[in-house]
Amino acid sequence: MHGGDQIDGRGDPLVQITRLMDLHSRTDYDKGTLDIAELGNDPWATLESWVQQAVDAGIQDPTAFHLTTLDQDGFPHGRLVLLRDTRQGELVFYTNYRSEKGQDLLANPKAGATFFWPHADRQIRIRGTVTKVAAAESDAYFASRPVASRLGAWASDQSQVVESRDALDAQFQKVKAKFSDGVVPRPEHWGGFALRPSVLEFWQGRPSRLHDRVKCIRTNSGWDLVRLQP
Repeated sequence: MHGGDQIDGRGDPLVQITRLMDLHSRTDYDKGTLDIAELGNDPWATLESWVQQAVDAGIQDPTAFHLTTLDQDGFPHGRLVLLRDTRQGELVFYTNYRSEKGQDLLANPKAGATFFWPHADRQIRIRGTVTKVAAAESDAYFASRPVASRLGAWASDQSQVVESRDALDAQFQKVKAKFSDGVVPRPEHWGGFALRPSVLEFWQGRPSRLHDRVKCIRTNSGWDLVRLQP
């Protein structure tokens, strides 16, 4: 061995595989099953049921889902948001319309959503079209938020560069002083979006990686359901 040579395993594929196995434990999923018949003619009811079961389980942020949008260059952007309603067969969430996701959705009103509940070995993947909710609906939800959250919607120019944390705190204090009477109306640049699914896919983890997958495709007359191989 020449002077200065080191053996650290980085060039050995077997060592690399072993390292990955050390970092990523394997799980054999066995918490449930999913039969296509369970979804019937209304898969949306199953979505609402799974969300409610996650809420009832007492896990942290049971309504969180991963929202994917596309920017003007066609690149995907993902982040976690909170589901606030499932009325009229749509997923409703709220944000700053000037934010990255807000601008993405206004320019290209299509999105993907993924729920994942590890406690139940369940996942739902969704893609569909997005519209703004009515101003009155956004007003009603905004009014239900804690005062501090309402002030934050005014204080934060979401997704824009800020000089420092101190500068952000100063913005909040300025807004707090402006609305010192406690009356905090909804900013026009803040409100809701509704994602109407065109495709739903339910995933239930099963042993040996032979998971249950059911894809639901919206049609003019309802939904077509098919089972997918895992």
